[in-house]
Amino acid sequence: MEKTSLVIIPTYNELDNIKNLIPDLLDLYPESLHMLIVDDNSPDGTGDFVSGVAETNPRIHILKRPRKMGLGTAYCLGFKYALENNYDYAFEMDADYSHDPRELKNFLREIETYDVVIGSRYTNGVNVVNWPMRRLLLSFFANKYTHVITGMPIADSTGGFKCFRKEVLAAINFKEVTSNGYAFQIEINFKVWKKGFKLKEIPIIFIDRHVGTSKMSRNIVYEAAWLVWKLRLQSMFGIL
Repeated sequence: MEKTSLVIIPTYNELDNIKNLIPDLLDLYPESLHMLIVDDNSPDGTGDFVSGVAETNPRIHILKRPRKMGLGTAYCLGFKYALENNYDYAFEMDADYSHDPRELKNFLREIETYDVVIGSRYTNGVNVVNWPMRRLLLSFFANKYTHVITGMPIADSTGGFKCFRKEVLAAINFKEVTSNGYAFQIEINFKVWKKGFKLKEIPIIFIDRHVGTSKMSRNIVYEAAWLVWKLRLQSMFGIL
């Protein structure tokens, strides 16, 4: 029986991107791959557009939230949806084409052997296009910092292009996931690593967004900086 996959895509004002991304993904992959859009009441009408597509295409699903509520809670909601609907694999993916839809085939190949597959910007040098040098350095050294503090054998702990087996998601208590920005990626990686699941990084080329503005903020950076120490202490005291 063919394995089923759900690509979870959080959106806030991504109408121009999502109009192209939906047909791109559907054309590239077979019927066993579905998309779930988690929309935070986008003022530009992203949610309404996706709702219209979902009415006529059973491969498109949408969860609408009342306001902007953050990346981490969007993915947790998507993961619960994937488990409730018995998808074999669940992807994290951005709507803005910074993650190349054609790369999903590589994740699907590797997830047959591993429990979590992570698209890494830093396994083969630095594979980031169109980022300002300041942001590139911040991301690169944040991942080095995370590696040193947590001990995780991951070069790109903050990346958001990933694939999980359903067994991994079922092992996570999402009520205990506390981070909500890019720190969410670190926290999930750490939890599944500590549970003994097999992680695999594959190289990707990250291209800065086609349309729209970045969701990065100073608070998101601070959240990630403090989280790594919290995770280390929780692990030391066996309360992770």
